[in-house]
Amino acid sequence: MGIDSFCSLDGSDPFWDWNRTWQTHNPDLTPCFQNTLLVWIPCLYLWLFAPFYILYIKSHDRGYICMTHFNRAKTVIGFTLWLICWTDVFYSFWERSCGATIAPVYLVSPTMLGITMLLATFLIQYERMKGVQSSGVMLNFWLIAIVCATVTFRSKILLALNEPASVDVFKYTTFYIYYTMLLISLILACFSDQPPLFSQAVKDSNPCPELGASFLSKITFWWITGLMVKGYKRPLEEKDLWSLNVEDKSQRVVPQLVRRWDQECNKVKRPVDKTLYSPKRAARGEKKDGQPIEESEILLAKTFLKTGDPSLFCALCRTFGPYFLVSSLYKIIHDVLMFVGPEILRLLIQFVNDSSAPTWLGYFYTTLLFVCTCFQTLILQKYFHVCFVTGMRLRTAIVGAVYRKALVITNAARRTSTVGEIVNLMSVDAQRFMDLITYINMIWSAPLQVVLALYFLWQNLGPSVLAGVAVMVLMVPINAVIAMKTKTYQVAQMKSKDNRIKLMNEVLNGIKVLKLYAWELAFKDKVSAIRESELQVLKKTAYLGAVSTFTWVCAPFLVALSTFAVYVLVDEHNILDAQKAFVSLALFNILRFPLNMLPMVISSMVQASVSLKRLRVFLSHEELDEDSVDRPAITGSPDCIRIADGAFSWSKGDPPTLKRINVRIPEGALVAVVGHVGSGKSSLLSALLGEMEKQEGNVSIKGSVAYVPQQAWIQNATLKDNILFGRETKESWYQKVVEACALLPDLEVLPGGDDTEIGEKGVNLSGGQKQRVSVARAVYCNCAVYLLDDPLSAVDAHVGKHIFEKVIGPQGLLQGRTRVLVTHGLSFLPQADLILVMVDGEITEMGSYAELLSRQGAFAEFLHIYSNKEQEEESSSGGEEGGETEDEKGKSEDAVPRKGLENGGPAALLGESLNSLNAAGTGKTPKTEPNDADAAKKTKSAESARLTEADKAKTGRVKLSVFWEYMKAIGMPLSIFSIFLFFCHHLSSLASNYWLSLWTDDPVINNTQPNREMRLGVYGGLGLSQGIAVFCYSVSVSIGGILASRYLHQTMLYNVLRSPMSFFERTPSGNLVNRFAKETDTIDSAIPSIIKMFMGSLFNVLGSCAVILIATPLVTAIIPPLGLLYFFVQRFYVASSRQLKRLESVSRSPVYTHFSETLLGTSVIRAFGEQQRFIRESDGRVDHNQKAYFPSIVANRWLAVRLEFVGNCIVTFAALFAVMARDSLSPGIMGLSISYALQVTASLNWLVRMSSELETNIVAVERVKEYGDTEKEAEWRLENSTLPAGWPTVGHIEIRNFGLRYREDLELAICDISVNIEGGEKVGIVGRTGAGKSSLTLGLFRIIEAAQGEMYIDGVNIAELGLHELRSRITIIPQDPVLFSGSLRMNLDPFDGYTDEEVWRSLELAHLKNFVSGLPDKLNHECSEGGENLSLGQRQLVCLARALLRKTKILVLDEATAAVDLETDNLIQSTIRTQFEDCTVLTIAHRLNTIMDYTRVLVLDKGKMAEFDSPSNLIAKKGIFYKMAKDSGLV
Repeated sequence: MGIDSFCSLDGSDPFWDWNRTWQTHNPDLTPCFQNTLLVWIPCLYLWLFAPFYILYIKSHDRGYICMTHFNRAKTVIGFTLWLICWTDVFYSFWERSCGATIAPVYLVSPTMLGITMLLATFLIQYERMKGVQSSGVMLNFWLIAIVCATVTFRSKILLALNEPASVDVFKYTTFYIYYTMLLISLILACFSDQPPLFSQAVKDSNPCPELGASFLSKITFWWITGLMVKGYKRPLEEKDLWSLNVEDKSQRVVPQLVRRWDQECNKVKRPVDKTLYSPKRAARGEKKDGQPIEESEILLAKTFLKTGDPSLFCALCRTFGPYFLVSSLYKIIHDVLMFVGPEILRLLIQFVNDSSAPTWLGYFYTTLLFVCTCFQTLILQKYFHVCFVTGMRLRTAIVGAVYRKALVITNAARRTSTVGEIVNLMSVDAQRFMDLITYINMIWSAPLQVVLALYFLWQNLGPSVLAGVAVMVLMVPINAVIAMKTKTYQVAQMKSKDNRIKLMNEVLNGIKVLKLYAWELAFKDKVSAIRESELQVLKKTAYLGAVSTFTWVCAPFLVALSTFAVYVLVDEHNILDAQKAFVSLALFNILRFPLNMLPMVISSMVQASVSLKRLRVFLSHEELDEDSVDRPAITGSPDCIRIADGAFSWSKGDPPTLKRINVRIPEGALVAVVGHVGSGKSSLLSALLGEMEKQEGNVSIKGSVAYVPQQAWIQNATLKDNILFGRETKESWYQKVVEACALLPDLEVLPGGDDTEIGEKGVNLSGGQKQRVSVARAVYCNCAVYLLDDPLSAVDAHVGKHIFEKVIGPQGLLQGRTRVLVTHGLSFLPQADLILVMVDGEITEMGSYAELLSRQGAFAEFLHIYSNKEQEEESSSGGEEGGETEDEKGKSEDAVPRKGLENGGPAALLGESLNSLNAAGTGKTPKTEPNDADAAKKTKSAESARLTEADKAKTGRVKLSVFWEYMKAIGMPLSIFSIFLFFCHHLSSLASNYWLSLWTDDPVINNTQPNREMRLGVYGGLGLSQGIAVFCYSVSVSIGGILASRYLHQTMLYNVLRSPMSFFERTPSGNLVNRFAKETDTIDSAIPSIIKMFMGSLFNVLGSCAVILIATPLVTAIIPPLGLLYFFVQRFYVASSRQLKRLESVSRSPVYTHFSETLLGTSVIRAFGEQQRFIRESDGRVDHNQKAYFPSIVANRWLAVRLEFVGNCIVTFAALFAVMARDSLSPGIMGLSISYALQVTASLNWLVRMSSELETNIVAVERVKEYGDTEKEAEWRLENSTLPAGWPTVGHIEIRNFGLRYREDLELAICDISVNIEGGEKVGIVGRTGAGKSSLTLGLFRIIEAAQGEMYIDGVNIAELGLHELRSRITIIPQDPVLFSGSLRMNLDPFDGYTDEEVWRSLELAHLKNFVSGLPDKLNHECSEGGENLSLGQRQLVCLARALLRKTKILVLDEATAAVDLETDNLIQSTIRTQFEDCTVLTIAHRLNTIMDYTRVLVLDKGKMAEFDSPSNLIAKKGIFYKMAKDSGLV
């Protein structure tokens, strides 16, 4: 039975009829076609998708939606539709029973439709029960059904108008009801239902509207409009951002990746059984975790051999692949749709040429064009959305994984990379993946596009296409070579950049030292030298870039030229008509994109693979062995700590640092560990914490552990948070701890009490305060075992005594706990229950004080050397040595306000956390009397509790002045010249295409075009001029960019170095490093290329509009309103997008700040077992950052959908008016107009993207410039200086009524000080912490300018000198010995002002000669970052050598002895006494015994001068000094 007889028994109703459907002025489809296919299409669609859809909903259950009127309406209409279909079936049966002959189609089709409607109704209910708020499958079903029904609807109306007699009233009525119901269903399907019960959205204060949005809203991204409107009315703030979707949050994403990565790691480890025959001790079988197995004659050991590297790529694919695959599907659909445009263009030109074609065809093609382009837009944006969301999750996962790994890697692994490098893994490498994800599909999509384009071209022009293809193929290797070259340059540039940032980091961290020594210029030159080499590389890159831009812009033209030339010249009967020329041009334009993308994608993949490798290496690092320290449950053994036969090293291959360690410590004992510098005391504590590689033996500790590192690790949080460290507040215990740790006086001094925010690494605390906070943190957490690594070294003597009595000693807060105390304070030893004496990594003696003394061993000798001192400083804290090189990787710094360089690398890229600021801003004052003064005091306290300024998000538009600044930085003539070149390029491009359209309209005579050689020649010439212009503008813009970035960087560097010290204390180093890294990088590489693209797309759009206007002047009516719409959408978008971008970058730095902070304190975090809390905190910060990033990607999609719609309208109108004016238009002009219109969408899109990119990136210029406007120090050198050459010759210092304050809003730190110091006098300055001892020296060096009074040196008022003149003529040995990475010689004499002999002489006097001459490189020995590879004592001696080298008349010593052991201390003191005999020496003293023989002592108290006289007179006076001396046991 054929389809025709299925429709009508006598075959009178055919299925298809060309005459009726196509070749007519009023087309229509046959009833048979309408009753079969048009009814079956929606049914087939639904039945095909329903099974998959049901499975999908079943697996993604979102909860249950209650029945609503909305849902009832949908269901009722579904039933009604089902009833209507059945009515039709019964009516047909009834007709049949009346004897009429009914074709089978009238029974089959309604039955099918009815069953489908039932299925639809069932799906509506099923969706409701599974919590689907809006469904694309159903919306599409209703849409298809209504489109199919509309055709029938029109036919029925036409039929009723033309042949009223043949109307079947019943069937017409049912059909109209059916049609109305379909319409209502479609409208209902556009809206979304209420959220399901118990969904996240209900609990959330500001849920993301995406989940509840309807399908239409999702595909057009309408759901973000609310946020955009808000952003347009006022700048967006944090509180406006939605919370992240659950599937994008760290807690969901990171564990998935970590789990997959662990599986990958386990795949490549294969267990190997080894059998070892051994005497009892010699060989040791090791389990995976390195514990010795019970010894036996035969040891069976399972070790894991790595059979290869685990694949991070596989782990990533398995984690994110499934979601990402969806995007590939979208991409395929989009790629196919791309070729619809040229095809319709072909049909349109054909239509214009054929005057007999019915008019409706033109309108039909135009409509088709519009529908296809819109569909293409939606698909493409959906594709990008999936890609970006995947990218975002990928970044979250990588950052999370790196963070978790950083908490567990071994010290050896940790040392292979600096903090900066690890932070880079998070910032740069994770970012690279994000960028790649969007393009990765091009790997298969580009070849697909090329193949399709070639197929259509072949059909159009035949074999001549091969000429064009040959040119393209030639272009690919050229591009590839350029890409590879660029890659090598990029690596070189990255290297310079890393060095520059590393140096900048050190400069910023050691800025105080640079200022004190007046070394800024030397370092400025060092940075500039690195910067120059970086710019040289950039210049090369720029030339390469120009070549690649040239190929990218000229390729399409050359391809077209070669193809047309071959086509025309091969056979003179080949005529180049409009259809061939412009369809080919359109196809070549499509071809250009994939061919140029491929090299980019490949180079981007190469970059990502490098990043992948770096990440893989980092994630595969050795981890600390969880089980190296046994934590037994409560057992009968009285020992709390036990080490048996221990040997420990810092990394697997190293010889053991500690050997033959046997210790048993009973519960509740106080154990002191003593020994010389570098004897392994700190290492012993590290071994107990499980931070070292255990080579043999076993360690067990009973109970929880608290740890105080040698250099306090302070977080950027309030003082209180630093002490609580994540525990809940117990007020009474907290007060007890603070009091015992001698913090109460400090709390009174600090501006916000315990709510004062501490800067990164504790910049606003003195060394002693940091150490006390660190002790308080340990005491507060109330553990069983306390490991104290010399906490008393950094505090004043009497404070040390107080802390020992109140906290550590037998009567302290910790009595009854097990305490292991590393100390140099001999006075504490008699109270210890057990003393361990360490020499060279071994415990040589142990026992109580009395036992050891009687043994006459090393300990007795140690005591004997210092016994004369011991009487002098009964309880002074004998300071601690510092970094035994190995000893304290990653513990934080100890000293007065400073941005210290860290053990373990730079505190790289620290930004500022906003949350900590908010927390800090709520400073409370304890007293609340109701008077006004107090209220004022309160607000002041809250203000001053804040220290650092967060990186602010600027609001509002970027001012034109910024662009003007940038143009000035390039140079005006060059800027104008570049713009002129752009104009030339686009003019010649337009001319060449217009010429082509004239050529195609040439009349054809005898099957040939007469003057084609002339046409071809001019066409080629125009193309050539286009190429030259491109090359020139590309070069000029790039060179301009380099000039600008050189100028901007130089001025910023100069301005930052000219800033006063207070600026550096206020501004987190992270912000500054960010300016030198991120912003400078943007100015170097991003801005020039963005300007090129921006100008390019701007001229493209203008050119296209011009061509369309010339071709179809009617478009004038359309372009202005579309232009306005476009402009409005763009402004609307930029307002929100810019602000989102800013919020995102501001919330990004806290992620890195927190990460750097964690890296520096890993040992403390691990000791306290706080890993999980820090992981949560880090995840929270990442999510907070993504919260701003997610809306910005959606906003991009929102914009693209709307802009492409504007573009699609332009195309449609160009086509529509061309169809309307087809009698007056030549095919050439029409082809030109539409092929330009087809490009306009892409250009428009690109233009907005680029203009917003330009706005967001030009902000970098603004931020670099803003440091030009901050306050500056006084001039470095005065023009007409009258200083005599050798000044100061006497060293006479007179201070008159002097006072200074740290900040405008604070009180005077010291005031009314008047002192007269004769040349050559030795003056000690003493006083309690915070009495203003350091402030006085800061005033002397004019680090802080005087607020009152003045200082005279040799009768010259220092306020009238240039800063460098002053600072280079007086010398200081600062409290914290800062070294810079570079040679040792550079550290002593950065200006190369002294001879080698002089340098060696100073080293000899500083007792470093033997050490330095023992080094392989002698004076050129490379100091690592912060002088890591020298111990603290040696660094201190290097500072002494600096002073000896400069040998000025005035020397200031700042508590330099606090961190040195007694021997080094003696060396320094004796050197100073002999070498600086005739100089004026000012010493800020911790230990009074060092200044007892000075001529006079200045005693400060609360910023005022309390006493000033010789030490003996002061003691006789029985004043403050007497009390201090008594505390130190000197009287």
